[in-house]
Amino acid sequence: MTTDTNKEINPKKIEQFLTFELANEVYGVEILKVQEIRGWEAVRVIPNTPSFIKGVLNLRGSVIPIVDLRERFSLEQSEYTHKTVVIVLCIKHHRTSSFVMGIVADAVSDVLDIKTSEIKKAPNFGSQLDTRYMRGMHVYKQNMIMLLDVDKLLNPDEVDDMDALADSISSDSEDLF
Repeated sequence: MTTDTNKEINPKKIEQFLTFELANEVYGVEILKVQEIRGWEAVRVIPNTPSFIKGVLNLRGSVIPIVDLRERFSLEQSEYTHKTVVIVLCIKHHRTSSFVMGIVADAVSDVLDIKTSEIKKAPNFGSQLDTRYMRGMHVYKQNMIMLLDVDKLLNPDEVDDMDALADSISSDSEDLF
């Protein structure tokens, strides 16, 4: 069994995933991609950005874009509550070494240890449904967990746009925050 990079998968290898809730479903992201988890706070709205980009936050001097996964995945919208969190992720980008962004989730659940051999391939729904951001699926206690590939949550053009946006805002950040 091989991955896209043609590296052999060790069936006993265990990876950790942070699981979170979104529209009554459970999702997971690699724990190594998570920088921190924050409670929801108001963001600075930026005009002319896609609707799933809620705005930006000042995170210790760095301006990070915040992506609402409900909107990104075309799920039913919901009010943000005291359980709503922002999961700050470090993603890889094809042109830069890394890019920091936050994703809005309804609530954080657990950290799970998952054997790589137990990760099922994401189903192929054809060209009508975009599953590029799914790494795979895992069954845990009768629940299906959708494991996300955070490096693919945004397409390269969106990351370039967000990089440029963050750079332009960072130079004016004292006026914004």
